[in-house]
Amino acid sequence: MPAKDSVPGTILIAALLCVVCSLAVSAAAVALRPYQIANEVLDQQKNILDAAGLPTDEFGKPASELSKNEIDNLYTWVSEQMVDLDTGEENNEMDPTKFDLVESATDPTLSTEIVPDPYDPGEDRRPKTMKVYFVRKNGEGPIRQVVLPIYGKGLWGTLYGYLALKSDLETIQGITFYQHKETPGLGGEVDNPAWKAQWNGLKLYDENGEPAAQVFKGPAPDADPYSVDGLSGATITSRGVTALVQYWASEQGYGPFLKKLAEKMQQESAEADTASVSRPTNDLSAEAVRRAPLLTDAARNDTRSNETRLSDTLLTDTLPNDKLPTTSTMKVGA
Repeated sequence: MPAKDSVPGTILIAALLCVVCSLAVSAAAVALRPYQIANEVLDQQKNILDAAGLPTDEFGKPASELSKNEIDNLYTWVSEQMVDLDTGEENNEMDPTKFDLVESATDPTLSTEIVPDPYDPGEDRRPKTMKVYFVRKNGEGPIRQVVLPIYGKGLWGTLYGYLALKSDLETIQGITFYQHKETPGLGGEVDNPAWKAQWNGLKLYDENGEPAAQVFKGPAPDADPYSVDGLSGATITSRGVTALVQYWASEQGYGPFLKKLAEKMQQESAEADTASVSRPTNDLSAEAVRRAPLLTDAARNDTRSNETRLSDTLLTDTLPNDKLPTTSTMKVGA
């Protein structure tokens, strides 16, 4: 073994330290990976809930200020569903819990090429199927919001986020971005709560049904139902957000799915209205039939009581006191 203070000894010690440190870091990474995945899932759940506006509606504060138990309880309102983007149909063969957006978008067998006309999100491919989220109060009843995963190029990289629509599927509830590389204070203002709040109530489509929601260049006009303020000093990011929102709202994105869902929701609403109108009539008829014998018996008893009282009155008025029949000899209704 070389001397400690010799060049070979120094190199050997340095190499041993590198090996030990590498093993320690690798072991820590492997051991902590489950916690990292859990935190990533929790962060995405928070973004989904914030986009749908649930934390503010139910607790009066954003999801970042809620406990994990509160997040878990609120997320029971959310159900996940895989959908085929080309047909708009639900895909029940794929497991939503195993879906990976980045992996699906880069795998040629699971994705399709993006045609950048007329909407260009700056990406090359998109998954053939996507995971969407339905929000129902306490996980039951009609759909309150639909949350759609979206992504597209900004200035320095891809922005990944969620776009939530209200039950009319045409009005935006909210937007969030959970991963991006935009410059803090410039393009990074996509995380600014005040800017994100401007998306609530914005119209996703114009009168012709074309995607119209956009980030305006400068302050958005007050009467414009399609625009939010531009991001100061972040023109490319602003354009990127506009492009990715309009792309995912188009026929190349969630357009076919939203049309199918609108038809399904209208049919369910019509069936519910029909049921609510017919149910009271049916219940009333059943109750009337059930109570009819009781009412008849009550009416018959009433009639007999009246006849008895009338008979007593006539006897009292027409016969002397010593001729009145006693109770034991009177026959009711005779």
